[in-house]
Amino acid sequence: MRAAGLAATLAVGCVGVLPAQTMRPFVTFRQLHGETRLAARLDFAAGRLRLAPGRATELYRMSLSYDADRFIPLSYYESSGNAVALGVDAAGGAGLRVVSRNQLRQEASVELSPRADLSLIMSLGAVEADLDVGGLRIADLRLKAGASRTVLRFSEANPIHCGRADISAGAAEVSVLELGNSGCDRLRVEGGIGRMTLDFSGAWSRSQQAELNLAVTELRLRLPRKVGVRVTMDRFLASFEPDGLVRQGGAWVSPGYDKAERHLDIALQTAVGAVRVDWTR
Repeated sequence: MRAAGLAATLAVGCVGVLPAQTMRPFVTFRQLHGETRLAARLDFAAGRLRLAPGRATELYRMSLSYDADRFIPLSYYESSGNAVALGVDAAGGAGLRVVSRNQLRQEASVELSPRADLSLIMSLGAVEADLDVGGLRIADLRLKAGASRTVLRFSEANPIHCGRADISAGAAEVSVLELGNSGCDRLRVEGGIGRMTLDFSGAWSRSQQAELNLAVTELRLRLPRKVGVRVTMDRFLASFEPDGLVRQGGAWVSPGYDKAERHLDIALQTAVGAVRVDWTR
């Protein structure tokens, strides 16, 4: 699992031309043998990544096309802890300098079991990622996105209780969609220079608290009308468009907040950015 530090060592943009890539295929999977939980770590330094629910008969599967001159496949399963690490690691363990996204022809498709309770950690570098965790049994989730364009989607309601989801983004464009399906008690988001969309639509089986700490970023909030929404803000040079919210003491709340069956409470700290609000059903 040595790829955990890749995001910190990866730099985007330099002069010069890299040699042609030698692309190789790699496939790894494990049959399901009655496992009821899985701790999965996904490290992907560069390229395109897709994550989705897998086959009912498999614990995990990864299909990879990788640059053999600069990367090695990462595939390690620890049966005693029901833990797996998947992705790509820089060859030789050295830092990687990426010239152009056009050269990042690596592609990975990862599938995880929809039957095992999942603790999921994802660390992404210069990646375009489509991560659909709808249909997975998410117990907790952590996502670290570096210089990436990432979409994380809860397309179906989580069948189990999720304790928390932590999302950290650097110079990235990140969209987290249908958070009302996540089943998480707490959401914590940190972001640097970049753009972020947080869409809280979904089934809403429980109330949720969201702590957002964002600097020099553009944030778009998509809020559901069917739950009571409360936003508290600590902002510096940030514009806020509270369309559909009314001032109540030191907070902004949606009409009927106190009588709503489910609540979304957002604590927002932001600096030198813009916060915009849209409403969904």
